[in-house]
Amino acid sequence: MKKALIFIFGVISYAVFFFAFLYAIGFTGNVLVPKSIDSPSDATVLQAFVTNLILLSIFAIQHTIMARPAFKKWWTPIVGPAMERSIFVLLASLALLLLYWQWQSMSAIIWQIANPVAAGIVQGIFALGWLIVLLATFMVNHFHLFGLKQVFDNLKNKPQAELKFTKRYLYKVVRHPIMLGFLIAFWATPTMTLGHFMFSLVTTAYIFIAVKFFEEKDLKKALGTQYESYQREVPMFIPFTK
Repeated sequence: MKKALIFIFGVISYAVFFFAFLYAIGFTGNVLVPKSIDSPSDATVLQAFVTNLILLSIFAIQHTIMARPAFKKWWTPIVGPAMERSIFVLLASLALLLLYWQWQSMSAIIWQIANPVAAGIVQGIFALGWLIVLLATFMVNHFHLFGLKQVFDNLKNKPQAELKFTKRYLYKVVRHPIMLGFLIAFWATPTMTLGHFMFSLVTTAYIFIAVKFFEEKDLKKALGTQYESYQREVPMFIPFTK
């Protein structure tokens, strides 16, 4: 019964994540969602800036702390290896849902592409960014990345396996294709408002800092010379720059 409940929790966690992921596309693209990044708001620019910065910080702090090996070493024996990833994914998804709900728009326009053909091309690049994100998760092991494999293996009494290092497909082009996809999606917009610009700027800064000073160091510590060789051969974000 306990293993069945853990499995159900993992499925619910994945469902919340997938909803948050799909909503992120509509939120940043201003399509098909009740509230998007540019939905009207009564907040002043200062109020919006402070609120949005707090919301982005909540996600960044949760994501950064819970992804660190030292935290996992302390946390995993408490919740169990089967649930650890699902809890991380659920809390990150809830932080995103809070952001969507409480986000305050800033409507001043930074740039706007009036030509419909050019705007269509930019929207296509936006869609490509999200496609890169999704495909890259499957190239590394989508269901392990978001906790489903762990709860399923636990249900079937299989030993918990670590996510294996991969260097295939997009991972031969850049070391962090998921993050590259996010960067493309966040910046590719025909109409860049002040609120969207703030979102893109802060998330870009967070991605660079988190990857450069935390994730890459953790990977080097875990994989040693294998990852150091990978760093020399493959660029971090910008393809074909090695």
